[in-house]
Amino acid sequence: MSNLFRDRSPYSWSFRVGRGRRVLDLPLVGWLTVIWLLLWGTPSWANLVNGVLVAVCLCLAFPLPAVDIGLRLHPLGVLRLAAYLLFDMFSSSVEVTRQIFAKGPYHAAVVAVPLRVRSDLMLTATAVAVSNVPGGSVIEVRRSTATLFLHVLDAGNPGEIEGAQRQVWRMEELVARAFGTAEDIADAARPVPEGDLPT
Repeated sequence: MSNLFRDRSPYSWSFRVGRGRRVLDLPLVGWLTVIWLLLWGTPSWANLVNGVLVAVCLCLAFPLPAVDIGLRLHPLGVLRLAAYLLFDMFSSSVEVTRQIFAKGPYHAAVVAVPLRVRSDLMLTATAVAVSNVPGGSVIEVRRSTATLFLHVLDAGNPGEIEGAQRQVWRMEELVARAFGTAEDIADAARPVPEGDLPT
């Protein structure tokens, strides 16, 4: 006798078959279906249905343990993050272009930004989001302390360094509200560290 029940992850279900257990992970089924469509090279309804069937069969035949990576999708949060990224990319591109054509040397610096959310997924997603914005490249991620090391172009003014840190914290909060768990969102809402930060 088999029964179906939800697992720890909101995107996984487990089938209990006798003493055995099979996990059906929806994101994995989705990725396997995409790979199937890419292998066939022709998107069609038949290929899509066959891809889903093959993916489900593979997941049931070769079960993986159910792992909750901490990903939650919040549609409104995703829209806010996308809008902020588009605006930030545009405004940062204008600022970097202005710096290129302006006179005078600019003093670059590496700035440490400790994050409030410590999960691996949020740390990675924040680093990727920050790196996609011109003028703010992440050169190192320290997992043990959840710290991003950011290359800042115009660091001659202390206000620029603080502004770069605040932009990262804002991005961290938006990423958590788009993809984080309730705990991640609560962590991202905490006050940012005050005082002198290492640079």
